[in-house]
Amino acid sequence: MIKAKRADNVINLLKQRYKNVEIALQYSNPFELLAATILSAQCTDEQVNKVTAVLFKKYRSIEAYAQADPAEMEVIVHSAGFFRNKTKNIINTAKIIVDKFGGKVPETMEDLTTLPGVARKTANIVLGHCFRKTEGIAVDTHVIRISRLLALTEEKDPVKIEKDLINLVLPQNRLEFSLLIQTLGRQVCKATRPQCPHCPLLLLCPSAKHTSTHS
Repeated sequence: MIKAKRADNVINLLKQRYKNVEIALQYSNPFELLAATILSAQCTDEQVNKVTAVLFKKYRSIEAYAQADPAEMEVIVHSAGFFRNKTKNIINTAKIIVDKFGGKVPETMEDLTTLPGVARKTANIVLGHCFRKTEGIAVDTHVIRISRLLALTEEKDPVKIEKDLINLVLPQNRLEFSLLIQTLGRQVCKATRPQCPHCPLLLLCPSAKHTSTHS
């Protein structure tokens, strides 16, 4: 109950600070968000948006991605890092969607996680933002780090962290929870220099007293 109450307070306080939070990745359909999230692995959202601004203009349909020349796509996504693997995953994902799912991005966790380069984090992002389904919580590096600082979990594995958070965060708040935590991580609770005195969670964060000297 203590952790659940803390999670609820975290959400309420962050909602007051960050109104109308939205996903940073730019997209216009489910496959574009899927591709952008694949590209976002170990890459900033800002850089991904620069890459997808070109990528989405060149490839206008899932079929176009499925038929893409890997060498041509690698040039476009190169600056996102791990470009060969990411290109391969995007193209192979498109092929599977065309062949197995009738050209439509699947709408279940089970189906999405069968796609190359798609783990639960990516699946949760697509399900939440494109299909309004929140069976899970998207756990990225910000959520991992800050959830541990807030003592909402002691786990280090993203899947185990997600299980802990699911037990604490109501379904209607799960999509927003990730966005709020990510925003806090980018703006205040930075990994290298947390700004504890300026944090809206200062009074309820168990870790604040340990990190405030670095602010």
